[in-house]
Amino acid sequence: MYVALWLMPIKKIAIKDFIEQASKGILLDVRSPGEYLHAQIPGAISLPVFTDDERKVVGTAYKQQGRQPAIKLGIDYWGAKMKTTIEEVEKIIAKNAEQLSEQTIYLYCWRGGMRSAAVAWLLDLYGYNVCLLTGGYKAYRTWALLQFQKKYECNIIAGYTGSGKTELLHRLAQYHLPTICLETMARHKGSAFGGFNQPPQPSQEMFENILALALHKNEEKIFFIEDESKRIGALNIPNEFWQTMRAQPVYFIEIPFDERLAYILKEYGTLNKEALQTAILRIKKRLGPQETKTAIQHLEEGNYKDCFKILLHYYDKYYLKALNNRENITLLLNKIECQTVDTISNFEKLRLCTTVNI
Repeated sequence: MYVALWLMPIKKIAIKDFIEQASKGILLDVRSPGEYLHAQIPGAISLPVFTDDERKVVGTAYKQQGRQPAIKLGIDYWGAKMKTTIEEVEKIIAKNAEQLSEQTIYLYCWRGGMRSAAVAWLLDLYGYNVCLLTGGYKAYRTWALLQFQKKYECNIIAGYTGSGKTELLHRLAQYHLPTICLETMARHKGSAFGGFNQPPQPSQEMFENILALALHKNEEKIFFIEDESKRIGALNIPNEFWQTMRAQPVYFIEIPFDERLAYILKEYGTLNKEALQTAILRIKKRLGPQETKTAIQHLEEGNYKDCFKILLHYYDKYYLKALNNRENITLLLNKIECQTVDTISNFEKLRLCTTVNI
């Protein structure tokens, strides 16, 4: 098996071409489950050669005894799984058959070494067309981080909390306009309350992987993106890209306070008091002791409106400060006055205001 691995004419692809081609076929990540769960190339399906424990044992053997003893140990673990590996790939292809434009299998492991080479040999022997990522997942991470250093042209959808910015962004996407939704990628709506009714956030590394691919796909376009602080929940927008965002045209959806308050009450007013109180205490230091005490008192009394009124004033103050911290804000800012949080009518006003053909 060791000799065969290096005799088989498996096609190896550099990261740039791999990114363009992998979406046409089946993308398989053959690293261990733990490596995959932490972060992977977006769209990849897990097909581990080793369990986490097996990977640890083989890795230790490689460091302490050398390459060949580690390969033998790896064969002991993986040899018995060859048949099930093929059967699993057959199931994956059958499940995704309608979405595939080709039946090529694209593989990667950590550095494009023995694990991906072994699976590529097996699947090639079975009759599949197989391509390996040169440099493995490590090459993708290097490529991903480089995407944040590029300059992009985009339109920033801005507005105080409760302006319906995300819904407006989704409306733009419905018209097939280039959009990037950071909150969808981060699985968080940005404020102290942004994690409610959301799945767990991805790791920072996975968030960066998803964002890098989205930026690459929109590199030659002028895309729309929602205004965000640098931090979204537990995640951070990469600094280089965040600085790029700060220099882009801003379309500020200006909606009266009471309309936004009504929108926020509709979205968060049904949440239980304990969860809301925990969120309020999370911003206690910036909100201030008196405002925190008053907001919680309103909450305990079931007076959600006055509670959220305090919170909305707080977020408005910090949002305005962040907005004005941009350089050349007077040149970048385009205000769009809207009467209420109505996605359809506000979309029409945005359409008339931007230079992009919507």
